[in-house]
Amino acid sequence: MTSKRVLTLWDDEGVKDADTSVLRKVSAECPTPPDGQTLADVQALVDSFICRDDASGLAAPQIGINRRIIIFRNKTTDDKKKKLSPDDYDILINPRITQTRGEKVTAAEGCLSCPHIQIEVERFPEIKVRAFNEKGEKVSKRYLDYTARVVQHEIDHLEGRLIVDYGGNLYYPKNKEALINKLFK
Repeated sequence: MTSKRVLTLWDDEGVKDADTSVLRKVSAECPTPPDGQTLADVQALVDSFICRDDASGLAAPQIGINRRIIIFRNKTTDDKKKKLSPDDYDILINPRITQTRGEKVTAAEGCLSCPHIQIEVERFPEIKVRAFNEKGEKVSKRYLDYTARVVQHEIDHLEGRLIVDYGGNLYYPKNKEALINKLFK
C-alpha cells in the first residue's frame, strides 16, 4: 500500500504554489476500458483514501494525479475508526452528473486541500451520475443527501474548483485567525 500526500492550497506558512497549480488544473479523461496506468492511479487513490479516517471522499488531483477519478464513502457511519472495505466506498472513473433534482441545500463543507476551514456551499440533494468503475464497466448511480454532496464536491476537484471558490460563509478555528486573515483578507 502506497499512500500519497494530500495536496493543499496552503499550510501554516502560507500559500503552496506548487500544490495549488496541480489542484487548479482541469483533470484529463481516463481511457476506457482502464489501461495499466489508470488502474495504478486508481490503486494509489484507494490506498491514500482508506488509510484516512478524516475523509468522506478524495479526488485524484488531491494526491497529484491529474486524472478524472474519485473515491468516496457510499455509507454514512459514525464509526470512522473501522477499516474500510470495498463495499464501503465507490470508485468512479470519468464521472459526469447527468441529472440533478431538488432545491439546492446549503451546508458547511470542509476539504483536505483547504485545511482549517469550512465554507457554506449550495448543492443539489439528489444527483444521477454516469461513470465507469475500476473494471471498466459503465455505471449509472443515483446519490442522495450527504453522499450526493460529497460526490459533487469531488467532481468539483476534477474541474479545478474548490470550496474557496464558493461565496458562502467562512468558518475557522480562532487559533487560525492570523493565517486566515493573511489568506483571505
